[in-house]
Amino acid sequence: MAHILKFWVRVIFVALLSMGAAFTTAAHEVEPAVADAQVSADRVDITIRMAVEPILAGIDLAGVSDVNDSPLSGRNDALRALPPAELATALTDAWPQIARRMTLMAGETELMPELTGTTIPDVGNPELRRDSTLILTAALPEDGTEVVFGWDAGLGSLILRQVGEGATYEVFLTGGALSDPMPRIGVADQSLGEVVSRYTVSGFIHVIPDGLDHILFVLGLYFFALALRPLVWQVTAFTVAHTLTLALATTGVIAIPDNWMWAVETVIAASIVYVAVENIWGGEKTDIGWTRIGVVFLFGLVHGLGFASVLSEFGVGSHFVASLVSFAIGLEIGHLTVIAVAFLVLGLPFGQRSFYRRACVIPGSLLIAAVGAYWVLNRIGLVGDLPYLT
Repeated sequence: MAHILKFWVRVIFVALLSMGAAFTTAAHEVEPAVADAQVSADRVDITIRMAVEPILAGIDLAGVSDVNDSPLSGRNDALRALPPAELATALTDAWPQIARRMTLMAGETELMPELTGTTIPDVGNPELRRDSTLILTAALPEDGTEVVFGWDAGLGSLILRQVGEGATYEVFLTGGALSDPMPRIGVADQSLGEVVSRYTVSGFIHVIPDGLDHILFVLGLYFFALALRPLVWQVTAFTVAHTLTLALATTGVIAIPDNWMWAVETVIAASIVYVAVENIWGGEKTDIGWTRIGVVFLFGLVHGLGFASVLSEFGVGSHFVASLVSFAIGLEIGHLTVIAVAFLVLGLPFGQRSFYRRACVIPGSLLIAAVGAYWVLNRIGLVGDLPYLT
């Protein structure tokens, strides 16, 4: 019993030390950039809509879900407050360094993208993301080779689209991945195997490391009961619901206005509190009712809305069903990975001990509920962001 208490003391201590990085998620969420590529016989033009402030601030967006997770977040906020002309000047000055982090190739020929135009909105609420539009251009060699584009992971994830006559190529690039070769006539073609592989990995990354809300929610499901049946039912219901929301978003059935995303984020945070607190109410559970499964399913729909706001303007190309199913498989693998780690750390060594509930389930659920409760208060504006702790 004593070593279990020592374990939770360490967990809580680490959680307190990382408050600045963990408790402010979704206040300034990092969203993918969206790029449209036009490839012709002699040139490539790429129009990108993205927030340039985090890049200019020097924030590494690899695996970061919130810019406030960086000690450079203050610099990012200062850049958000710059008038468009001053921000455009800063972008132009930094462009040579930014361009070197991009990969643009025609066959084996490396190309340097030239920044030929920028459109930066006026200063609005400095607490909100400001999307600028960048136009990149590069001349192509006369050999007719196909074009590949991408950038390093530190610039964040990227939705890339190429539209041709009657066809569209769309891909979601994460972790510094590159596009498929884009021809000068027509659009890039993805094989079914490439789609399955890419979207499975993207689904997993959406949970680990990018989805702290997913991780905490699934841990809340884990602490409900150690029995396999209720755990699998809950996790599967959550994954199916999340995928259903994404399907509705990518087909344009639903679209959440930006000014309502705070409500979605608040409900997501509240869902984490709910599943954690419910673990504490009753006694030890060995089975699950349909009410709990239904509640988890509804929360899964809302969690999907948080990501659907990005995918609402992004179809998944010609392999729609395969892309969606593969992303769902990646989500499920990520969720099950969280469960497996929790089982190996807590369930396997202590699950059959008499003190498991009072020493593991209740403290763990309380910690999860505390994080979720802070997020709720933060998202409705009752408490501010905690300072980043170095």
